[in-house]
Amino acid sequence: MSRSLHDQTLALAGLCQAATLVQQIAHNGNCNEDSLETCIRSLFATNPASTLDVYGGELSDIQEGLTVLSTVLAQHGQPQDVEILRYVFNLIQLEAKLKRSPDMLDVIGNRIEQARHTASHFGYSHSNLLGNLASIYADTISTFRLRIQVTGNPQILQRNENADKVRALLLAGIRSAVLWRQSGGHRWQLIFTRKKVISHARELLR
Repeated sequence: MSRSLHDQTLALAGLCQAATLVQQIAHNGNCNEDSLETCIRSLFATNPASTLDVYGGELSDIQEGLTVLSTVLAQHGQPQDVEILRYVFNLIQLEAKLKRSPDMLDVIGNRIEQARHTASHFGYSHSNLLGNLASIYADTISTFRLRIQVTGNPQILQRNENADKVRALLLAGIRSAVLWRQSGGHRWQLIFTRKKVISHARELLR
């Protein structure tokens, strides 16, 4: 089993976890706080020793993402599965656009670095940090012509704290998409190596 398949599976699990949490917040107004923290923390992992370290170093930190990866990618029959997959593919597309915008990448990197103090002071799920990260997303990635349409309960999505969580998670999803590409991931691989990725995700869950 190649190292890159292992790393790609972990990065895709991170991406699926962010997409799933976006979907949960958009429909229910809440999500698993530990899974949320893992996603947000990944934005600040700039010199990780391994791919798993980006997510905290324990497989349990991305269990939700691995579960989604091993089921949704395998069947994608339910409406919520289709929604999660749409977010995943959109985030991969946005990351490809971002890669061609080095100036924007610099702005995002600098502003995340500035937010590090807030993260260390308040923690990764604090509203101050989430609002900060949401504004980075709104000022940068939201300016692309391709926009992610988050579907859910409009009343839930209109609440500032939920909108902030969604945007911060989309930013974290792009972080995982960067990681996936850096470990050799390509869009066509989602078609051709899908079975290998699903099978490895299931192994990791065991």
